[in-house]
Amino acid sequence: MNDWPEGWSGDNRGSGYGRGSASARPESARVMRQVRRGTPPPGPGPSAPPYGAGVPQQPSYADGQGHGGDGYDSGYNTGQVYGGGGGGQGPGRQVRDRPAPNWRRRIKWTAITVVTVLVVTTVGTYFWADSKLNREVDLSKVIERPGAGEGTNYLIVGSDSREGMTDEQKKDLHTGSAEGKRTDSMMILHTGDNGATLISLPRDSDVEIPSFVGSESGKKYPGTGRHTKLNAAYAEDGPELLVRTIEHNTGLRLDHYVEIGFAGFANIVDAVGGVEMDIPQDIKDKKSGADFKKGKQTLNGEEALAFVRTRYALAGSDLDRTKNQQKFLSALAGQVATPSTVLNPFKLYPTMGAGLDSLIVDKDMGLFDLASMFWAMKSVSGGEGTSMNMPISGSVGGNLKWDDAKVKKLVEELKNDEKVTVSGN
Repeated sequence: MNDWPEGWSGDNRGSGYGRGSASARPESARVMRQVRRGTPPPGPGPSAPPYGAGVPQQPSYADGQGHGGDGYDSGYNTGQVYGGGGGGQGPGRQVRDRPAPNWRRRIKWTAITVVTVLVVTTVGTYFWADSKLNREVDLSKVIERPGAGEGTNYLIVGSDSREGMTDEQKKDLHTGSAEGKRTDSMMILHTGDNGATLISLPRDSDVEIPSFVGSESGKKYPGTGRHTKLNAAYAEDGPELLVRTIEHNTGLRLDHYVEIGFAGFANIVDAVGGVEMDIPQDIKDKKSGADFKKGKQTLNGEEALAFVRTRYALAGSDLDRTKNQQKFLSALAGQVATPSTVLNPFKLYPTMGAGLDSLIVDKDMGLFDLASMFWAMKSVSGGEGTSMNMPISGSVGGNLKWDDAKVKKLVEELKNDEKVTVSGN
């Protein structure tokens, strides 16, 4: 009995294998029909024997496209077998090529964003800082003023005001508890094309109090030729009379007024993280609280205030004190203007807040004027400017007498914005 399917015989299992027979085994690669895309293989080829029973009919490749008569598509010619090929697109799935990034466009918008943020921050900071300035001094009340010269002249005043200080702060800063306020230091800062010049006016300078209009009363007080110490003018009628007195005794017009009290001074120093000073000698003064050893050291707010107020421990008393004040203020301005302060918002804003809150300026003072003043003071500490005391010729009635000839020449050079050749004490 033959158990093989119909059309199979023993011969089919023998030499007929691999020759296109109806055998259930696969055809040999040597006799399989060649499949090409487009056109059928040239020339006649061996024909497959009739399909035997039980062998399913395979799709025809007669059209060269892999399509049979019944429209069946095997997918070999489109690369869609198993959902692959065809550029990675499978049945029912469409993948688009991602466009290359437009770097020029990205850089452009990044730059626009950065610039916008900087502009908004700068403008916001300007208005915030401008709102903090205490414009309390009205120089329009000053009468009989000298003519304006070249450059800009600032009057910088350190007052001994204890306003806003607690009892503990007064004790720590060794300020005492005196009421009101007096000038503890006075300096003229000239800025112009020939560099900056910083001139200290000793508080014990002998000056004449001229006629003036009361800053509060508006009443005019005629001059009587009365002479007194310079700091008495401030104590008598405040900043306006001080400006009037200095202008009358020097002939130099003052363009701006800047004042800072004890507490504000100490706060600024602490906000910048202290100021490095090279102290030329050991200093110990119970009245100011100073206790320093010779050499370089960083002073905090309390120590800085003690340093600039010390005079009893110095051989030159007030004249030596004014020199120390010049050195320190120049160093402080240099510290404020360093990149580590200006470019660090966590340091810049506390410093600006501490400084602007404690400054009293004239009504015409702007932020740019204030910045110009600080840069000029920095140049003095950097050796690009000149610092000096007002020239002194001696004393009269316990007060320091200015050298009239030198003062006249100094003022002339400042008014003409010339290089200063006069030396002070």
